[in-house]
Amino acid sequence: MGRQIMRADQLGTTDLDGAAGARSRALAEIEQRVLWLATAMVHHANRVRPNPTGMKVGGHQASCASVVSIMTALWFNHLRPQDRVSVKPHASPVLHAINYLLGDLDASYLTRLREFGGLQSYPSRIKDPDPVDYSTGSVGIGATAPIWGAIARRFVTDTADGAPVGRQYSLVGDAELDEGAVWEAIADPMVGELGEIVWVVDLNRQSLDRVVPNIAAGKLHGMFAAAGWQVVTLKYGQRLEELFTRPGGAELKQRIDDMSNPEYQRLLRCDADQLRQRLPGEGPGRVPIATLIAALDDDALLAAIGNLGGHDLAALDEAFAAIDDTRPTVIFCYTVKGYGLPTQGHPQNHSSLLTTEQVQELAASLGIDPDDPWRQLPGGLAADLCTATAARLRRPRQPELGPLHIPADIGRTPSGTATTQAALGRALLDLTREAPHAAHRVVTVSPDVSSTTNLGGWVNKVGVWSTRERDDWFADDAETILHWREKPTGQHIELGIAEVNLVGLLSELGATWSRWGQPLLPIGVLYDPFVERALEPWSYGIYAGGQAILVGTPSGVTLAPEGGAHQSIKTPSIGLEQPGCVSYEPAFAIDTEWTLLASLAQLGKPDGRSAYLRLSTRPVDQTLAAVPADAAARERRRRQVVAGAYPLRRTDNPAVTIAAMGAVLPEALAAAHRLSQLGSPADVVCVTSPDLLYRAMRARQGHEQADTWILDQAFPPERATPMVTVLDGHPHTLAFLATINQAPVTSLGVTTFGQSGSLDDVYRHHGLDADSIISAALDVAA
Repeated sequence: MGRQIMRADQLGTTDLDGAAGARSRALAEIEQRVLWLATAMVHHANRVRPNPTGMKVGGHQASCASVVSIMTALWFNHLRPQDRVSVKPHASPVLHAINYLLGDLDASYLTRLREFGGLQSYPSRIKDPDPVDYSTGSVGIGATAPIWGAIARRFVTDTADGAPVGRQYSLVGDAELDEGAVWEAIADPMVGELGEIVWVVDLNRQSLDRVVPNIAAGKLHGMFAAAGWQVVTLKYGQRLEELFTRPGGAELKQRIDDMSNPEYQRLLRCDADQLRQRLPGEGPGRVPIATLIAALDDDALLAAIGNLGGHDLAALDEAFAAIDDTRPTVIFCYTVKGYGLPTQGHPQNHSSLLTTEQVQELAASLGIDPDDPWRQLPGGLAADLCTATAARLRRPRQPELGPLHIPADIGRTPSGTATTQAALGRALLDLTREAPHAAHRVVTVSPDVSSTTNLGGWVNKVGVWSTRERDDWFADDAETILHWREKPTGQHIELGIAEVNLVGLLSELGATWSRWGQPLLPIGVLYDPFVERALEPWSYGIYAGGQAILVGTPSGVTLAPEGGAHQSIKTPSIGLEQPGCVSYEPAFAIDTEWTLLASLAQLGKPDGRSAYLRLSTRPVDQTLAAVPADAAARERRRRQVVAGAYPLRRTDNPAVTIAAMGAVLPEALAAAHRLSQLGSPADVVCVTSPDLLYRAMRARQGHEQADTWILDQAFPPERATPMVTVLDGHPHTLAFLATINQAPVTSLGVTTFGQSGSLDDVYRHHGLDADSIISAALDVAA
């Protein structure tokens, strides 16, 4: 059975007289219409819309129902245009229902939930047709996104032209608090200073499979409080609170407080007679409780037992009004999963769907014509409240900042010995001189590895961003090399050791151009092996429209003495496969500069894209790059580098082509020199982006749109020979190159976990040394 649903015109008037009472009745009418629309959208997608394949479309009617009251109170009473809200994934139909009532979603989309080109399964900033502040869907990531959005907003305000100050709300399912990403974010020291953060926890005590026996709400309260958050608990609604004041009320409250979650949920499934038998229990309070509930009629008793704070609009108003904006706030709202539906409180209601008969009964109880399910609210105060709310929440059009000028080439030609990792820091410092306006938009982010990833010079130059200026107590220490000057105008953000936090912040910094019309150029730096630790939230951030550069460094088994635990293997292919992102692995300092500048030029605009740079700490002789001295030839080389590959060594009548990437270029060149002495001349192609080469190849085959000219310049058909590919990573990353000209190929790389040792020993172990390349070349060319 469902709860007793009271229509707005059936509400009592004890405390609802006058204008306040009329508004409350209008809000209740909106609440009921939102419940209906969210439920009907899922129903139509699964039981009305034609489905030739028979595959379950899905949707979450019960999860929607548990937050209808929360979202109604927030949107229609408290939300402001400068505020942003992350809605829990399974409540997307509630968000769409509200947007429809506010006039921000055409009615035609209500029948297109989870349809191709229609409403997405979960809220999507990029793909949904109506306003969505944060993409959600991956548990825990959408919940934490407003934390990083708050930092991004503050950074824009402190360092650019500003953004309106507003709250950042997260509507979180209690099961999401199982995710480690949530606690990594909450534990970061700077989060406790963000008073605009408000989390509203839908505490329905159910997960996907079950009623959670012990949700440990007290422990959760303590964990948030220990992190410096204000904790507000909204457990009971006004009906129950009033009952608790009557004789027997104290015993009733103690009885409900003490019962387990499953027992309470079972009571929600009872009719009035069963409830009168079960609710008193067997304890010493049995008689006073039985006496108290005997005085209630059946409807009042059924309405009271499910009257939790998360479904009480007045109690929700009080909770939102109590928010302390000087620190983060979490509001624990006790709710019933499926509240108002026949499935309420059932342990398996997470993905269950109402039957057609149940939907018709729900429509009747709410005064809805099931043959006209999408009609707007009739004229009256509820409709007027929707109109007023829509006007109040209308956001001003974002200003369009012109494109940032990013130089394509700073003009330096590195000499001597250098690493690609150090080249990153050098390029950023050069940018401050060559393009100060663009450099002012750069923000670097690191999880406590700034100095070890060669950002020290940049950090010394621009300072560290902080919500307030702090004393640098080591400023006068002559032995201090890295100066940690914390101030609101700093351009480096240091997080704790949590890569998930890093990419979450990176995504939101990369979305400021679309939120407030203020593009930033975010660069996140982390150890390359830990890219995989952050892979899912990084990918989701790109999906949500964040444009940023992720730098993985140092990388590969080239980290020989560090051992297998710190030697990345799969990251080159991850970069090749990641949508919305171009990956580069430069071999030389000049290649690093060019690819970095090209990547920066793609950020902060509607058709922009992210980038991933995989860098190394291996010192390499920069003269091996053979950068052309002629200006036109240099520009041709730069274009090839940015497009994905360039010929580094050409010979007459080559017998084999070595295509190498990244740190192993010295071995490839050494092997080519020795092969020529052996009578097997070898061309060497330096690959900077297998990602772009693969796209070019697919474009040539007609599968996608991309430039293909680089294939002819790097791998001209008239020079096609048997091929050896080699990189410090999994060999399949470059294996496809042989298909460009249908040549025989042997692919070298890393397929097993590494171990500590000297670089020569480790390269020899994995078959990346010059001897291994020569052997492979002779075999494939035989």
